[in-house]
Amino acid sequence: MNAATLYLVPAPLDFGCDALTALDQSLPLHTLRTAAALTHWICENAKSARAYLKRIDAVVPLAAPLQAQRIIELPHAVHKKGDHAAGGFDARPLLACAREGQDIGLLSEAGMPAIADPGASVVRAAHDLGLTVTPLVGPVSPLLTLAASGLNGQNFAFVGYLPQESDARDKRIRELEALALRSGQTQLFIETPYRNAALLDALLRTLHPPTRLAVAQGLTLAHARIDSRSVQAWRTLSRQTAPGAANLMMDRLPAVFAIGR
Repeated sequence: MNAATLYLVPAPLDFGCDALTALDQSLPLHTLRTAAALTHWICENAKSARAYLKRIDAVVPLAAPLQAQRIIELPHAVHKKGDHAAGGFDARPLLACAREGQDIGLLSEAGMPAIADPGASVVRAAHDLGLTVTPLVGPVSPLLTLAASGLNGQNFAFVGYLPQESDARDKRIRELEALALRSGQTQLFIETPYRNAALLDALLRTLHPPTRLAVAQGLTLAHARIDSRSVQAWRTLSRQTAPGAANLMMDRLPAVFAIGR
């Protein structure tokens, strides 16, 4: 039996933010200690991985200096097109050191790897190779949003990004709303920060007034906020807030949206 373990190491949700949060505000000490003991990594971006390891080192000393950490990046196509749409990407070669008994960490830029982030191909490969897969405790923004939304937490789906093109986006919104209202299944999705306001405007324009909409940003950060109300109440608030929906959103922060009944 190969005793090596693939650790899924969560990262704080402040990636790209102007101000960083203290790691012990969102990550338990056990997670930080486990990460600090690793010296081999698979990540989205080596530069941001090193920056995160430097932050960990300030709390729990790393087992090896930053210069000695072995960091491998996932191929660009995998984290841009997704693990399930990258032409049958085989991640087993990335786990060569783990096959020799060396524990390895999987890291994304924010939150839990393989959830709303790349990494599933690495996890599948680890299972296929007989490695132990151990997720560490840390923030997962879709689940934090769901818990704080007041929407159905017993039946839910995370559907990733909606289409960028306006007509296709509106059609998808109507599909998700119909599913949520028919089945009671909460629908969660995300957007890049600079399109947050446009997506919120589309939701308020397209959804039915009684449908409940939750919007969360900066969860686990000092300026976190989550608002959950009917679309009709959102519209009323939007009319009261000039120049419109854009003022309801915090600038430059990733958002998670949820709709349901």
